[in-house]
Amino acid sequence: MTARHLKTALTCAAAASLALTVVPASHAVEGPAPDPRNHRAMRDMAIAIAVTAKYVDERLAIKDGYVKHGECMNNPFGAGSMGFHYVKDAYWGSTDPSRPTALVYSAETDEHGRRKLQAVEWMVTDRDQDLKTADDRPTMFGLPFDGPMPGHWKGMPKHYDLHMWAYKHNPAGRFHNWNTALTCPKTKKTTATTTTPAHGHH
Repeated sequence: MTARHLKTALTCAAAASLALTVVPASHAVEGPAPDPRNHRAMRDMAIAIAVTAKYVDERLAIKDGYVKHGECMNNPFGAGSMGFHYVKDAYWGSTDPSRPTALVYSAETDEHGRRKLQAVEWMVTDRDQDLKTADDRPTMFGLPFDGPMPGHWKGMPKHYDLHMWAYKHNPAGRFHNWNTALTCPKTKKTTATTTTPAHGHH
């Protein structure tokens, strides 16, 4: 089987799997989810998974230009957390399923000292840098991005983002920002930049 045919087969298999596992928004626990009848959304999700599957090896993410930024963040508004964000600056502003801006890795490391891939994320700058307006809100997979919100680390602009928990089950929903099954270890800095729930991660 050629590499092209293998990639096609993997993408089709992933799409079929997603069609069986994605829950319609009306039945989600908290977070939104694409309608499984939305063929473009299913295709784009399959592409995102096919492209990022190699990054289960943290070393390959670093080799491809993903750099760790910030700390593990606990949800300041309720349950859940995110792990560590590895960001590729060249993909900032991307709404291409094959080019996620960030990869989210676990707070804990395995026996080899490596973190586990949990989610992929797209980040887009808020055009007017005004948290009160959202006329430029992006969409992917038929879903609106969350935000706008302040940056989470020095130099990060006000922005929109969208998470897809492709590699770690999230009881709140595959596209919910915070994974309610996770919590960050207690350290001196484990919370997100404080915002109002209307404009930040909620």
